[in-house]
Amino acid sequence: MEFTAGQIAALIGGKVQGNADIKVTRLAKIEEGEPGSLSFIARESYLPYLGSSQASVIILNESFKVPSETRATLILVADAHQAFVKLLQAYHSAKKLPSGLDSLSFVHPETEIGTDVWVAPFAYVGKNVKLGNGVKIFPHVFIDDNVIIGEKTILHSGVKVYQDSVIGNHCVIHSGTVIGADGFGFAPNAGSYEKVPQTGNVIIEDHVEIGSCTTIDRATMGSTIIRKGVKLDNLIQVAHNVEIGENTVIAAQTGIAGSTKIGRNCMIGGQVGIVGHITIADEVKIAAQSGIGTSIMNKGEIMQGSPAFPIGDYKRAYVVFKKLPLLEQKIQELEKALAVYKHSG
Repeated sequence: MEFTAGQIAALIGGKVQGNADIKVTRLAKIEEGEPGSLSFIARESYLPYLGSSQASVIILNESFKVPSETRATLILVADAHQAFVKLLQAYHSAKKLPSGLDSLSFVHPETEIGTDVWVAPFAYVGKNVKLGNGVKIFPHVFIDDNVIIGEKTILHSGVKVYQDSVIGNHCVIHSGTVIGADGFGFAPNAGSYEKVPQTGNVIIEDHVEIGSCTTIDRATMGSTIIRKGVKLDNLIQVAHNVEIGENTVIAAQTGIAGSTKIGRNCMIGGQVGIVGHITIADEVKIAAQSGIGTSIMNKGEIMQGSPAFPIGDYKRAYVVFKKLPLLEQKIQELEKALAVYKHSG
């Protein structure tokens, strides 16, 4: 696609400094810009690239002090990062996906299909499934019986959705993710383990995005629930009967054990481990590689460590921890001095 600097400025609410008619056909990082490309600068530390980048058009903050004459055409905005995100969203939405049921797909005759739906080759859609308007199903997706998928939701290649799962509107689920597999339920029985049937389902509300190879287990009874606006990274394990509150974001390799309730607007770093049957309050932030073993009841708490505790205490403790070898050396010196003192006495 081809756009002029003037068209881009109109889209993002910016002011052109330079040639408004210059055209760009691709996006590039500022340090990799070439003629015909569009880039952005959101931090002053990147301003030196203004003189070396070959990008034809550069979006940057209007608050930055830049030379009055630059080689590139500039688009000045209040927040270059937000403007570039808006531009990327517009670019992405302009890319049209196909519609229709491919002859190499299988769609059960009792499936309810909305308008502008695409089911790609080698996808499988089971009995009593409901596909909302604008749903896009990529190759090798498996959708089991009695699944509901809301409007304009996208399932990328290799996604597996087990029976009775409910997925809302405007969701994106990336390749390799599994929704609704059995929860890890086994009861000890005379030296072995007896499987506990997992009879519930998974409910994913609107505007949720789930990264690749994440697993969300069905509930033992009731539902595992991912609330509206949640964003999950790649390689996350969400166990049975977990509930994740609205607009919470969780980074990769985090594991959440069964029946834990996570509040709204939380931020959880990568490789965090969370035990089961606890509650995490709204707006809690958990640093990467932390271990959460008890409930966090204070709204907005920031936690770090394994086991985790409030971040201020953690930082103070870490200062001491780094000095432990020196402290040990001082103790040994004091013990030797004390021994000499006692001997001389």
